[in-house]
Amino acid sequence: MKLRYLLLLAWLPACTDPATTASTAAPAADARFDHFKNQLLLELWRLEPDFALSQGFHKYDSLLVIPDAGQREREAAFVAAKQHSLAGFGLDSLSAGNQTDYRILQNELTARRWRADTLREWQWNPAAYNVGATVGELLNGRHHPLARRLRNISDRLALAPAYYAAARANLDNPTPEHTQLGIEQNKGGFDVLGAGLRDSVQSSSLTRAEQARLMERAGAARAAIEGYVEFLRRGVLAAGRARRSFRIGQALFDRKFALEIQSGYSAGQVLALAQQHKRDLLLDMSQRARRLWPRYRAGQPLPADTLVLIRQVIDKLTLKHPLRTGFVAAIKAQIPVLSRFVDAHQLLTQDPGKPLVVRETPLYMRGSGAGASVSAPGPYDKSADTFYNVEPLPADWPAARAESYLREYNDYTLQILNIHEAIPGHYTQLVYANRSPSLVKSVFGNGAMVEGWAVFSEKVMLDAGYGNNSDELWLLWDKWNLRSTLNAIADQRIQTQGAREADIVALLTREGFQEEAEARGKWHRATLSQVQLSSYFTGYTEITALRDEIRRREGAKFSVKKFNEQFLSYGSAPVPYIARLMR
Repeated sequence: MKLRYLLLLAWLPACTDPATTASTAAPAADARFDHFKNQLLLELWRLEPDFALSQGFHKYDSLLVIPDAGQREREAAFVAAKQHSLAGFGLDSLSAGNQTDYRILQNELTARRWRADTLREWQWNPAAYNVGATVGELLNGRHHPLARRLRNISDRLALAPAYYAAARANLDNPTPEHTQLGIEQNKGGFDVLGAGLRDSVQSSSLTRAEQARLMERAGAARAAIEGYVEFLRRGVLAAGRARRSFRIGQALFDRKFALEIQSGYSAGQVLALAQQHKRDLLLDMSQRARRLWPRYRAGQPLPADTLVLIRQVIDKLTLKHPLRTGFVAAIKAQIPVLSRFVDAHQLLTQDPGKPLVVRETPLYMRGSGAGASVSAPGPYDKSADTFYNVEPLPADWPAARAESYLREYNDYTLQILNIHEAIPGHYTQLVYANRSPSLVKSVFGNGAMVEGWAVFSEKVMLDAGYGNNSDELWLLWDKWNLRSTLNAIADQRIQTQGAREADIVALLTREGFQEEAEARGKWHRATLSQVQLSSYFTGYTEITALRDEIRRREGAKFSVKKFNEQFLSYGSAPVPYIARLMR
């Protein structure tokens, strides 16, 4: 599942990492660098108030930036100035923690210019523009009293017509897939400005004049959104103006992989590792399936084809699944079970004061192909709720499609999903990330570390005996882990090798044992993203290698709990940077 984590962050004094205390770096250099980091973030929040909002920094909640050429020029000037200042610091003069922050900022600034100047997604992705999403975050927040949040919403909505006018002007031959996503998500944003906003306004302490002004602006914003959706539907799709391929090609993929994943491996090396890991998993699955065959296929001859053998056992196991109407409830019920297991087996220390709220995914977040995600608070807003977003099965799905989806998320796999998304996966990792004294490591969190930890945490649980070491659960974890592995393979085959939908569906259903509904959903998701699908396997592989290295070094003294807590203590930094600090 894709992680959609909104690190909702309030201003905290900067300090350096724990590694600083053991450093011989000059204190003056670190103090100067800490000041630079603080100033960079403060200037960034004003430049990008939507990003600030997503980080929980609420000083600029009333601002809606018009995404025009002037804004892109301001962003370019910001990056150039910060790159110049960053070059003035000697890396060796900084503490270990600040050296990591230096590298993170250096990569972030480089990536920003590359995305704007080379990838140029602002030209071909209509889904990048959505006023309703930020309004939804403000409306559902608890950071300010309702009246203040509504005034901020009112100020933002006043600029919605200009915002969408700039969005239209930016678009040039977008992809059909991103155009359709832009239509769906803006329709969801349109819903945010309806009854929910009206009820909040009526129950607020706003004056009558303020209420009237806000609702007038909301009406104009709804008209702007409606006009944008119609423009995308008729003026772009129907008019044949969406012709760009969603495939970015080898050169762009390799560069994006390097900038976003920040791995010790290249994209090509990850592909080779994934191919080998697939073979290892299939071997383990064949052995477990043979042991389970007499229990689930008693009296039937063993198939000669190993893939058929594994599939026939899995088909029996996946018959156990939640009811269509009870999918979200089944997830809620499992969370306390996972928490108790982590405590009982001392896998890491949990924070009972950080709430986890399971909810149906808001409409403006749906349509990307991620059935479950986490929206988590960060160090600026530590008391805010963490949301575990779950998309309920659409009411218009036919029974066969719903059954296929539920078999994919059967009783066994649903437990692994909850480990991944919640405890001790994304939810737990992001709680730990909030404690990192480095805001840089939280704000510019590395997706491969975040997703890699979630995958790694699944095996931590099973290695500790979760599920009583049953072959059933291990077999379906193998299948789930194979999914992360095939994500990396499919990502590159689709984006760089021209793989067709039929090719990918065949790969995922035959060699990955996925239900067809899941496989087609993965194809859809792969047409809307690049590189992100490679983050799971890459991060998992690097974290596992680091754990194995430290376990070999420490021998009998190795502690699972100590490793997990130390690894998580460095925030959401790239795994190679964490490895350097842990060594």
